Amino acid sequence: MLLATFGIIAGLVVLTYAADQFVVGAARVATSLRLSTVVVGAVVIGFGTSAPELLVSGLAGASGAIDLAVGNIVGSNVANLTLVLGVAALIAPIVVRSPVLKREAPISLAAVLVFAWAIQGSLSIVDGIVLTVVLVTALTFIILSARGGDPGLTSEVEGFLSDTPPALRREAVRTVLGLLGTLGAAQVLVVSATTIAESLGLSQGFIGLTVVAIGTSLPELATAVQAARKGETDLIIGNLLGSNLFNAGAVGAVAAFAGAGLPIDRTISTLGVGLMVGIAVIATLFMVTGKRVVRWEAIVLLIAYAATLPLLAG
Repeated sequence: MLLATFGIIAGLVVLTYAADQFVVGAARVATSLRLSTVVVGAVVIGFGTSAPELLVSGLAGASGAIDLAVGNIVGSNVANLTLVLGVAALIAPIVVRSPVLKREAPISLAAVLVFAWAIQGSLSIVDGIVLTVVLVTALTFIILSARGGDPGLTSEVEGFLSDTPPALRREAVRTVLGLLGTLGAAQVLVVSATTIAESLGLSQGFIGLTVVAIGTSLPELATAVQAARKGETDLIIGNLLGSNLFNAGAVGAVAAFAGAGLPIDRTISTLGVGLMVGIAVIATLFMVTGKRVVRWEAIVLLIAYAATLPLLAG
């Protein structure tokens, strides 16, 4: 039990650092290869920031812990739009000036709804294909609609670049080591979380919805806090909506392919899904009304997150 607890703590710490290095390296490699800012921001960084969820849920599904895999996705989506957005909006009101809200809010919400439909009962290969198609379609739309330039994506990419031109070989090594570190930490996290769930008599789904989901959302939380302090509020909205899109599409597809046919705990597919969809709708309404999220709305989101934890435990 003590070893498993240490495994979760160490796994989360290494996972956060390694995933950050992976994203930085991947963004710089992509820039060195002269990929467009839109592609780097929407695809490379999008996949990179979802690497913790992707690997944790993929490994969990492959090992038969489908509740942990799906719970991680649902819990991460809930944490993004309550805990992360709420903390950031407490630091500074989240004002949205760019087209990111109009473009990505409906896409992200649609992806979450498709994922919610897919996890009723169990995930299948067909569900994985559907989620992949949803993701590819969404990314294609984002890239095409931002071809004329997007300040939000440009700012996001610049945040991962250094002042000097990146050295391709060094950044390639950073990317590979970051990916390997993320993979190793994800494996430790899955094994440790499963062990603790069994020792305490808790469901894997609950551990995935809470402890693991919070851990895999730490990169988004760190980015949001930093961006809020700098006043880069467009970046926060783009990151969170993009994260939920990739969680539902990419991570959901990986979980479906890895754990196809395994039954999903009804607490996750009913209560968990209801909370995920409800919070996605409420947070989107907060963003749309006045194109900002103010402090009283942040408090509502944080209270909503705190209230979900005891409900999910049941």
